[in-house]
Amino acid sequence: MPEAKAAPQLLILAEPLLREGLVRLLEPEFKAATDSEGLSGSVRLVIWSAAGNLPLATLQRELHQLRDRWQPAPLLLLVPGECAYSSDQLLQLPCEGLLQQAEPAEIPAAVSTLLAGGRVVELRPLAAELAEPEAIGLGQWLLRSGLSQIEAEQRRCHHWLQQGCGGLTRLLLHGRLRELAAARRMLLWLWGPISMAFPQAASAPSQPTPSSTAITVRQRTAEGVWQAIQLRLTAAIESGVSNSSGQLLALDGLNPDHRRDLLLALISQLDLLITRLRHEQLRGDELEQRWLQQQPELRRLSLRSMAGEYVQLPQQGGLLPVAESLSGASELNAIDPDLPLALPMLAALVQAQPLLVEGRLLAPDEPQALLHLELLIGNWLIRSAELISAEILSCCSTWPELRRYLLRPDLLATRNLERLRNQLNSQQRWGNLFERPVQLYESRRLLYGIQNGAITPQLLTEPRDSELRQLSWGQQLITLSLEARDALAPQLQSVIRRLGDLVVVVLTQVIGRAIGLVGKGVLQGMGRSISRS
Repeated sequence: MPEAKAAPQLLILAEPLLREGLVRLLEPEFKAATDSEGLSGSVRLVIWSAAGNLPLATLQRELHQLRDRWQPAPLLLLVPGECAYSSDQLLQLPCEGLLQQAEPAEIPAAVSTLLAGGRVVELRPLAAELAEPEAIGLGQWLLRSGLSQIEAEQRRCHHWLQQGCGGLTRLLLHGRLRELAAARRMLLWLWGPISMAFPQAASAPSQPTPSSTAITVRQRTAEGVWQAIQLRLTAAIESGVSNSSGQLLALDGLNPDHRRDLLLALISQLDLLITRLRHEQLRGDELEQRWLQQQPELRRLSLRSMAGEYVQLPQQGGLLPVAESLSGASELNAIDPDLPLALPMLAALVQAQPLLVEGRLLAPDEPQALLHLELLIGNWLIRSAELISAEILSCCSTWPELRRYLLRPDLLATRNLERLRNQLNSQQRWGNLFERPVQLYESRRLLYGIQNGAITPQLLTEPRDSELRQLSWGQQLITLSLEARDALAPQLQSVIRRLGDLVVVVLTQVIGRAIGLVGKGVLQGMGRSISRS
């Protein structure tokens, strides 16, 4: 008869009432001890329920001491929903498991994952994290005040447009919106920085809502990290993806079902490519070159998967296969210059190499590194889907039946489709001429991520000097104008300050004294006339 396997031994450090609750929750599947004297073997896992009012330095010091004392046992930290730590601070704590405001059923599952060599992070802040007030100058105050007034006026105009007004009123409202957009660009040009030029959501909530973070890594390897990221992105896409980037995207032209199918097909093809790269065991530049060589074929396979291999549509009296026709008519070899270097992402996902995040070298399974990898993959996902969607729109312009199958219903009209394509082309030309040189000069890179079912922008600061030197002369004029503005701004501020001092002197010392002398003379004259009478 086989011998029963002993239950893993856990060490629970918590307040007495909570400690008893954890013991009853985990037994009999796990053997729990509440102090070092009750241990009857090696500790497989340490569970610590920390108070939310501990100073951050004290919490970090206690965690380091627990890790040194009970190595190699992993550490599961439980913190309350109301605590003095931000989400970024919690993600940097040295522990394998982190549960904030945990549900009872989540604790045994987290314990099982940690004992199997994985990692669990679940953050549920009860209150929103309020940013610390920062000192701002006159220019920043004028910029923020002006932008808030413009956005309020834009919301008012959009509200009246939604009421269904027509005729002259509708034309006036559209003209007002164009004036506000021009005023916004002028305000950003005068007071900068240009990073604030990206439009925000039309309606912002009065109170910031807390956002939860859930990360579960079954295995702390490159495969486990990629599986966790793939599951998170797949779940976010399947629930529906909207555009909150502030930019017009060609991806918006697809109907929601094909938009979702395209993104899921890209994730599936990326999974196959990462698996193939692991088997090939390439490193360094060879790995990145292999990645670049596979991009056109990956996009083509994703396009065929989204369109459907067996779907046929009529064109000019015959039936044509959609997948084959789109694949043959699309140019998918373009390279997006705004994509970051793929080597750091590939090295982490293929070889489990550390990743540099905010000046810290982190293992790929660390929460901050995993979230950064998810941002890089999401950016690649959106930009690849954008390139494919632009080719689909181009094919739909010459294939009317294809519009009914792939595009939104409002793009069935030729005028609407051509207007969308012209707007996309104009936005691309403006971005290449002005926005991209400014981002290069400010060492910023625009990334697209998927958060809460929406495509959101995020600016990443990183050196881009090599790309800056490759700009054309017209684009370099933009950077030179910014440099001239930065160089002349201190002198202009000094001149304005001196003019202000001069005006104060004139008003107080010259005009003020003259008015005082006139008033004194009038009073003296009145006094004499009264005394004579």
